[in-house]
Amino acid sequence: MDQLIPFISEVGFPIVVTMYLLYRIETKLEAVIASIRMLPQEMKNQ
Repeated sequence: MDQLIPFISEVGFPIVVTMYLLYRIETKLEAVIASIRMLPQEMKNQ
């Protein structure tokens, strides 16, 4: 347990940054997926 706390404090910041970036990418990917799903309908309307 004594070795775990310094490891978390050293690696904690990169983990937080990575989680934040993954969250942002996830929201953008959801928008791309929604656009791709709507594409066939939009092509039919043309």
